[in-house]
Parts: sequence; C-alpha cells; structure tokens
Amino acid sequence: MIPGGLAVRADKLGKWYGNVLGLSDVSIEIRPGITGLLGPNGAGKSTFMKLITGQLRPSIGTVTIDNQPVWNNPEIFRRVGFCPEQDAFYEDTTGREFLSGLLGLSGYSAAEVRDRSDRALAFVGLEDAADRLIRGYSRGMRQRLKISQAIAHEPDILILDEPLNGLDPLSKRKVIKLIKDYRTEGRTVLVSSHVLPEIEALTQSIVLVHQGKILAEGDIHYIRDLIDAHPHVVAVKTGDGRGLAAKFVGEADVLSVRFDETEGTVLFETRNRDRFFERLTRLAADEGLDVEEITSPDDNLQSVFDYLVGK
Repeated sequence: MIPGGLAVRADKLGKWYGNVLGLSDVSIEIRPGITGLLGPNGAGKSTFMKLITGQLRPSIGTVTIDNQPVWNNPEIFRRVGFCPEQDAFYEDTTGREFLSGLLGLSGYSAAEVRDRSDRALAFVGLEDAADRLIRGYSRGMRQRLKISQAIAHEPDILILDEPLNGLDPLSKRKVIKLIKDYRTEGRTVLVSSHVLPEIEALTQSIVLVHQGKILAEGDIHYIRDLIDAHPHVVAVKTGDGRGLAAKFVGEADVLSVRFDETEGTVLFETRNRDRFFERLTRLAADEGLDVEEITSPDDNLQSVFDYLVGK
C-alpha cells in the first residue's frame, strides 16, 4: 500500500528521441483507484507508461512513486506491475512455465513461485490452459496471461498499456472485470486506450493525452462534455443531394453544408450529431428520402483531439 494515498507523481516530465518529442512538460498525480489514460495512437501514452515503470530515463523532469525516483530503483520496481501493449512471450513454454520463470527471476522461493503462479492464473481464468504452449493461445488468452504476469507479485501499482486492444467482446468483458477487481485494497491502476467507451467502462477518472502533452484531466462527465462539443462531419450519399441539403439549411445545429460531386455525397457539419441523425431518419421514413449510405469521416479520437487543441 502507498503511504498517504499518493501513488505516482510526474513533475515537468519530458522525453525525446533525438529530434522526436515523445512527452513534454507533463505534471500529474495518479492516486489509488483506476485512472484512464486516453489518447489517439502516437499521443505519448506508451512513453509515459515506460517512464513510470522505469524502462525509460526522463530527458527532463522527474517521476516518483511514494516520493522515490523510479529510474534505476529496483525496490520501486517490486511495487509496480506492467502489462505491455505488445506481446513478448517465449512461445514454446507453457503459461505456467512462463509465469514461474518470471517469478523465479524476482527471487521467490519454489513454493512461493508455485503458489503465486496458481493464484495469478486462476485470477485471469487460465487455470485450465496453464499447461498448454503459449503459441496455441488465442489473442484473449495471451492478453490475460500478460495481465497475470503483471499481478503475480501483487504490486501496489498496476500499469496496463492498451489491455483491451484487439479483444473480442467476451474477452473484453472478462478483462474489464479483472481490472475492476484489482483496484480493491487501495491499489492504483493506470489503463491506457485510444477508445473512449473502453475507458468509460472502467473508470470515471480520465486523463486526455495529445501530442505528448496532457490536454485535460478530470471526471468523465467533464471530458464527455468537451468531446460532445466537437463538431462532426457526416457524409450522406444520396441521389438528390440538393434536395437533401435544402432540408437542413437553416437548422441551428448544422454549421455548414458542402457537396462532394466525385463521391456523390453531401457533407454536413453539425454540433449535435444525435439530433441530425434523428431528423435524417425521420425524413427518410416519412418523405421517402433516397439515402444510400451514411458515414462520419471524422468520427475518431484524433479529430476530436485536433478540435480541442484548436479551441
């Protein structure tokens, strides 16, 4: 447990790779509970996590756990569990052998290794697959094995880098439950994702990261209000573009209407996407409006962050 409730503190933390900026002037406190680190790919989430876990040395600033520097501090490493985004397995070992080998390197006795391996594998639901070769594991099983190695030594702080990436819905639900279960006893969990609904399923505490900087942090309702204010472009493919455009011109929530003749679409920019879709559906049903396809070309986290940065 972390004395005083403070888990991780970064102060003016920065990291660059030659001329490439990875993280810039990050100052933040991460306390017990679950904190979501949200940002598009390349935003700096993984760099931040590698600095917290002591895999990278800061170019400038400091990162501490319990007021102790993280870099080159083995005693701190024992208090941290890390689940990387990328797989790094010995494919011809079993799940049990992989976990036992890591625990053995941490200095546990043979009896402790067996006990901790069994408990960690059971926690992630892999006890029945513990003696199968890892190369035969599914994507969901591999993700759960990565989580098991991160929790086997019962760390105070658990760092998970995109743990839900690529999982099927059932595996996602299982991993989300595992993460929520682990936050008990005052432990600290930091989870990164580039998908907002995934973070929303885990926690109310959100940190938005963009281009190596913290853009915003706070309760999910505050973050959701920021994101909902983002104007959305909706592309509608129809045989009567001008007729459709005329139906929306003058609507208070429609900011602009453009035509893309090459694609045969009308591009609407709206501040209230739900209201726009409701009206469009009503027009299609009541007036027989010819709508072939509806897409939202900027409906992604990167465009939301670009909008917020430009505010």
